[in-house]
Amino acid sequence: MGYALHEILEVQEMAAFKTICLTKSKTMKALVTDQKLKDIMQQDVDLTTRQLQEYASILSLQSNN
Repeated sequence: MGYALHEILEVQEMAAFKTICLTKSKTMKALVTDQKLKDIMQQDVDLTTRQLQEYASILSLQSNN
């Protein structure tokens, strides 16, 4: 099943946004001293990484079709 062009563009936009969020979380995590906040930020990093992997698989499936 193929995706429409606007769907692929939306996935690319979400991937770009999540990449920026990931970069910010990783950078800011190094500056935070509160352990609870660091843990929350690490959870965000882990979740965002999984989401980006899902987006990449969607985009790679589309490029193979």
